[in-house]
Amino acid sequence: MVVSVAEDLERVAALLHEAAETHHIVYRIVDGNDPDWASWYAQWLITLSELPQLLGRKPVRSELISMLVTLDREFNDKKVAEPWERFYAGRLIEKFRAGPA
Repeated sequence: MVVSVAEDLERVAALLHEAAETHHIVYRIVDGNDPDWASWYAQWLITLSELPQLLGRKPVRSELISMLVTLDREFNDKKVAEPWERFYAGRLIEKFRAGPA
C-alpha cells in the first residue's frame, strides 16, 4: 500500500496531538505546565509512538528536542494560521526524511 505525503502529514500531526493530550494528562496537577516539555514529547514520540516508522528512521532524541523547541518558537513568532500539529508535522517529515544531519 502506497501512502501519500498528505496522509503521512496527517498521521504525524495526529501523533503530535496525541502526545499533547497525553502530556497534559501526565502533567494535570500543574495544568500541563512543563518547562522541559520538548524532552518529554521527544521521548514519548520516539519510544511510545509510530513516529520512527512514519519517518523511516528513529530520530536522535536530542535532535528531536531541538527541532521541537525551534518549531515552537517559529510557530509562535510567525503566528502561523494552520494548526500547530500540522505545522510541526510538515517540518519534522522534511527534516528527518532527508536523512541524518
